[in-house]
Amino acid sequence: MGPAGAAKIIFRKEPDVEAKTQEYIDNFATPYYAAKHGMVEMIIEPKTTRPTIIKALRMLKDKKESRPNKKHGNIPL
Repeated sequence: MGPAGAAKIIFRKEPDVEAKTQEYIDNFATPYYAAKHGMVEMIIEPKTTRPTIIKALRMLKDKKESRPNKKHGNIPL
């Protein structure tokens, strides 16, 4: 559900629904509000998207996942 639909449900009994909806969208439907409250880890600006993704992929290139040793082999059934 988008922010406009949610605001219309929240403020359906208010006299000025359109003004309240626009105020809700302006205040709460931004990535900065989500970052302030810890809902997202990082906000990437459009001009830095490519370098950020390249940096993350280079970091993960040599990553090895350590798994515990197998305790039992496969038994034929």
